[in-house]
Amino acid sequence: MEQVFDNFLGNAPWRWLVAGGVAFGILFVLLLLRRLARKQYARLAATPQDEFLELPLHVVSQTTVLFLLIASLFLGLLTLDLPPKAARVMLTLFTIASFWQLGLWATMTLVAALERKQRKTLAVDRAAAGSITIISFMARLTIWALVLLLTLDNLGIQIKPLLAGLGIGGIAVALAAQNILGDLFASLSITLDRPFVLGDSLQVEAFSGTVEYIGIKSTRLRSPDGDQIIMPNSKLLASNIRNLTRATERRVVYTISVAPETQPAQLQKIPGLIRSLIESHSDVRFDRSHFTKITAASFDFEAVYIVTTTEYGRHMDILQDINLRLVGAFEKEGIAFAYPQQRLYLEQQAPVQSQLVSK
Repeated sequence: MEQVFDNFLGNAPWRWLVAGGVAFGILFVLLLLRRLARKQYARLAATPQDEFLELPLHVVSQTTVLFLLIASLFLGLLTLDLPPKAARVMLTLFTIASFWQLGLWATMTLVAALERKQRKTLAVDRAAAGSITIISFMARLTIWALVLLLTLDNLGIQIKPLLAGLGIGGIAVALAAQNILGDLFASLSITLDRPFVLGDSLQVEAFSGTVEYIGIKSTRLRSPDGDQIIMPNSKLLASNIRNLTRATERRVVYTISVAPETQPAQLQKIPGLIRSLIESHSDVRFDRSHFTKITAASFDFEAVYIVTTTEYGRHMDILQDINLRLVGAFEKEGIAFAYPQQRLYLEQQAPVQSQLVSK
């Protein structure tokens, strides 16, 4: 027993103390370096511009304490003469920890780089900015799948039979998660086909809003009332989408009704009057103006014009100006607008005189 204590795993106690001191010293230095990296990154992140060292410092500052501890122990044990089996276990543990730490570093680098690119491209290419989320998810999935495979390989597990088994089990998983996979493939379709991008104004069935986020499973719209509308990507692509942002112009059908007492001479003036009001605006293209319908309660006129801008506020300004000036013109011409009315005609009949017939 005393011999075992004096010579544990083939090394004297003083050598274990030296190895522990080396491991502790390395851990202290690594933790100090991580702290300095975090302080330097916080200083650079506080500035509005992107510094050259900001991304590397951000990645280094995300090093986990568990990896630093395993790395320190591994380096400290290198000072000992360990049995082959123990050395192999420590090497495997350090290798697996390195793979997971590299995966974390790669993920942080990817996310930070894509977020920086998204900020830069949002103003010039909203379509590319919207697809970055999908690219980020696929890249992170690839990184961690590779890390997992490398971990299993270092643990002595045969990967090829496992992949074959996963292929068979993947069919069952795909059937069970077909809704999630449908949303995932729909998000890829949005990324590649780009029916809409961030900032586009959409009308989807009874909903309308501005696209503020395109995710893996859903797309989020901000409604004019301020509510957030969350729609699954598969359902969104299965619906009829109106992308109002990509409209090049706006067609307006303008209808009015005048009272049936309007005189024929006045009726002849109305189409030309409406046309002159429409053509007085520079960003409007006149199409037609006609007397279209005679009903029991009104005479109806219809005009069509195209607003050459898609700005909704400008469209409403033009429509308001036409309405106000038309009311003034009708008042000047003595033309009355039609309004709902009901007339009752009474017919007076001659009194019926009764005659007495005497027998």
